[in-house]
Amino acid sequence: MLATAFKVSCQEENAIRWAPDHRLSWSDFKAEPPQNPRVAAITASGISYRYSALEKRGQMEVDWSIDSFFYPESSWYVPETANKVILSHEQLHFDISELFARKMRARVSNFSFSSNVKAEMKRIYEQILLEMRAFQKRYDEETNYSRLLEKQLEWNQRISEDLLSDN
Repeated sequence: MLATAFKVSCQEENAIRWAPDHRLSWSDFKAEPPQNPRVAAITASGISYRYSALEKRGQMEVDWSIDSFFYPESSWYVPETANKVILSHEQLHFDISELFARKMRARVSNFSFSSNVKAEMKRIYEQILLEMRAFQKRYDEETNYSRLLEKQLEWNQRISEDLLSDN
């Protein structure tokens, strides 16, 4: 019998776990903005996973949890330029992290693990991160970092619908 436990996380103690009823406020952004920033705000969010594995009669039983988090100590905004539209843009970055946490949950729940759970879980996680980064980049480009209001509103609607349909 083989037992393994593993946790991947860059959580800070005061990280905020994504929840459908929690919306970010500017008071959640604790880091100081850099000198002469090129954008009005930065959201640090990501996915964390934990698992334990037990081999029984040649089968791997994997118990896991996957969550998305907002990291206040790494997130900042410029008060002089921050507004409701920019805050909604930043909220969507966090919401997108949750969508990709859900994608990872789906992949892990449908995966048949071997005795190499650590490498397999890491490979799934790294693939999800690549996909999420590309999606986040596309979101910023299409909305021009929230400056294109019509596009921002389209993305707000799309992500809201995706979150509701994925529950």
